[in-house]
Amino acid sequence: MYIPDGSNFVGKTILETNLHDKDINVLTLYRGAKVIPNPRKDRVLEADDKLLCFGRMDAMREMIPAKTRRRRRPTISDLPENLPDSSDHSEP
Repeated sequence: MYIPDGSNFVGKTILETNLHDKDINVLTLYRGAKVIPNPRKDRVLEADDKLLCFGRMDAMREMIPAKTRRRRRPTISDLPENLPDSSDHSEP
C-alpha cells in the first residue's frame, strides 16, 4: 500500500490508521532505502512510505479511491483471415 503525499495516513501512527480494525496487519514498512519489518503501532507514517500488508482483500480494495482503480481490459487481437472452415474437417 503506497502512502502518497496528501494522504489521510500521513502524520498518523499505524494504530491511528485503524487498519487493524479492518483486519489489515502491517508486516513491513518501506521508507526510502530503509526496510522496517514488523513496525511498531506507534510508528508515524510519512509521505511516500510503502506498507506491505496482510488482510482481507475486500477491505484493502475499499481503501483505494475509485478514480485510481484500474480495470484490467483484455487485449483484443485480430483473427487471421485464413482460418480453416470448420466444415472442411474430414474424418480419416
